[in-house]
Amino acid sequence: MKPLAVAVIGNPNTGKSTLFSALSGLQTRVGNYPGVTVEKKIGSVRWDGQQVLLIDLPGTYSLSPRSPDEMVVVDVLLGHQPDTPAPDAILLIADASNLERHSYLLSQVLDLGRPTVLVLNMMDVARRRGIRIDAEKLSERLGIPVVLTEAHRRKGLEHIPSAVRKAIESARPRHEVFPEKFRQVATQLAEHWPRHDGVAPERFLVERLLLDVDGEVERRYVKHAGWPLGERLREARQELLQHQIRVPAVEAQARYAWVRRLLDGVYQRPSQQELTWSDRVDQFLTHRWVGLLVFAVLMFLVFQAIYQWAEPLMGMIESVQDAVGSLVSSLLPPGPLRSLLVDGVIAGVGAVLVFVPQIALLFFFIAVFEDCGYMARAAFVMDRLMAQVGLSGKSFVPLMSSFACAIPGIMATRVIENRRDRMVTILVAPLMSCSARLPVYLLLIGAFVPDRYWLDGRISLRAVVLFAMMSLGAVIAVPVAWLLKKTWFRGETPPFVMELPSYKWPSWRTVAWRVYERVWAFVRRAGTLILATTILVWAAGYFPADRQPLDQITAQIEQLQSQLNASPDDAEIQQRFEQLSQERDRLASQAIAASFLGRAGHMLEPVVRPLGWDWRIGVAVLASFPAREVVIATLGTVFSLGSADDSSSGGLVAALHEASWPDGTPLFNLPVALSLMVFFALCAQCASTLIIMRRETNSWIWPVFTFVYMTALAYFGALVTYQLGIRWLV
Repeated sequence: MKPLAVAVIGNPNTGKSTLFSALSGLQTRVGNYPGVTVEKKIGSVRWDGQQVLLIDLPGTYSLSPRSPDEMVVVDVLLGHQPDTPAPDAILLIADASNLERHSYLLSQVLDLGRPTVLVLNMMDVARRRGIRIDAEKLSERLGIPVVLTEAHRRKGLEHIPSAVRKAIESARPRHEVFPEKFRQVATQLAEHWPRHDGVAPERFLVERLLLDVDGEVERRYVKHAGWPLGERLREARQELLQHQIRVPAVEAQARYAWVRRLLDGVYQRPSQQELTWSDRVDQFLTHRWVGLLVFAVLMFLVFQAIYQWAEPLMGMIESVQDAVGSLVSSLLPPGPLRSLLVDGVIAGVGAVLVFVPQIALLFFFIAVFEDCGYMARAAFVMDRLMAQVGLSGKSFVPLMSSFACAIPGIMATRVIENRRDRMVTILVAPLMSCSARLPVYLLLIGAFVPDRYWLDGRISLRAVVLFAMMSLGAVIAVPVAWLLKKTWFRGETPPFVMELPSYKWPSWRTVAWRVYERVWAFVRRAGTLILATTILVWAAGYFPADRQPLDQITAQIEQLQSQLNASPDDAEIQQRFEQLSQERDRLASQAIAASFLGRAGHMLEPVVRPLGWDWRIGVAVLASFPAREVVIATLGTVFSLGSADDSSSGGLVAALHEASWPDGTPLFNLPVALSLMVFFALCAQCASTLIIMRRETNSWIWPVFTFVYMTALAYFGALVTYQLGIRWLV
């Protein structure tokens, strides 16, 4: 039997996602529709033995597509999306306490002419507000089934399957919303629409063509397709204007008039609205200044929690990774196979999994804020500040979370409905100084920034430099976002309209499901690509150098280490161990210099010399492009330390101080250190971030663009820093 396809649609903040999760359970496939950023989520469930595919569509206030992303919803509902089954029925989720406003979308969905079920969710909120709904009479007027639910408590969901079947088996009523003259003009316009296989266009598309001036329907079927509709479309709109029917104002007038007629005597509110506790809380949380302060405190706590609470879990993951690496090292002799497994495969998997605690914590807080109703208030409060660079309040939370890690920050942009704002936020999120940059700052500041204090020791120069480096990306992000909004993503920032839902206790089942869903999506989608990238970097640093002498010495060192463990006071073994370790470090430095990475470093030296760098720093920076943390280990290897463990001891600091140019001039000084830190602050050195960006934008164009513009910014910033520093600080 063919699976039944049911599309789930509704306004934001109606509990649609909660209801979808409750109906579909764990049987959900998540991906992106081809060519757009819209997420595709299809759940599988069985109703009375028949398989049902639930298609969860993005929350929307109307079916007036202004972009390809918004057009996806219309395409799915009309059955025009090739990779998605045409829906046999539509579940429209509405907030029972705001039915007047949500009935606008209902009127558009009914125009599609498909079997529809109206689900009035959040009935508990409606009852608390004294709202009375005659569901039976409403169903009779609409000619479709109406179901009352409380999705977060899983009440009323059992009636949905029978309601869907009833809608499919019943006649499909047509509600005439627009004036007669409008319908006549639409019918005439449809006659000029080119037909395929003799099939006439859907009436819904013809109406949208008339109503949405410069909308996606007009772009697709008139401008891009080159169909001879343009002239007739202009004539049709002019004819409507002659009859005092103004486009697009006629749609709001007609639909809300229909809503008033529909709900008259069916939907009753108390004559006097009481000031609820939710309203009292909002007097503070949405206040211009108090709300901003509360939001800042909450975001600081979230940021601290993501950074601090994740540390133990990340440490555990790293410990497991180290233990597995040590186990493999003990079972295999030194050589390419062991290096591939330990430095490539195990390190690659660890690089993916180490982000999981931060992602889980971030989406835990986002899910709690969304489900309890606070996220809408946060976006409202921040809108005034973000509007200065052409963004909305919804962009602030992803940017804030990017200070912990850009990966969950980019994933968090899914809460931004406007495509232009979402894309700009994604493109500037990597500029936020994530926690992976912190070890680089601490190493270079501790080694080369003087240990000076002001105000009787209250202000440290090193602390000021660290704060400046952590803030640099955010400062640069402001003009970058402004420039992007004035060029590629030009257009008026849409009015920030967001419904403030009532506060409620979050559904912990829903919160847990959302955290699981996002974490698993990250591991499943990004894991294989990140692993492959890490292995490629390992290969570039391993080949084509002759590593046999290095492997032989490494084997001898491991044997001596076993002897030292048994006889720690044996001076002869200790001396031999130190000699071989120095020889191993020398061979390791030669090997990486002869590798593809090393050769690339020598080729790059003329490019990086203006920054104050030599080929060794160039190699370290080049190796760190997949992951910033790699630079510490690479510096340790290049400067004859050989491992990241040594770098944590202070030996790396001594080696950096001792490094010199061929003429004996010290390689590192304060301008070089500042140049390197500025480069790291602005550069896109994170393959994981770029891969996630590709997943979220569904294109490689934007990750490549981000990599190029951030690398150019980083180079220019490092160049200016070094050239000014060498004149003023040395």
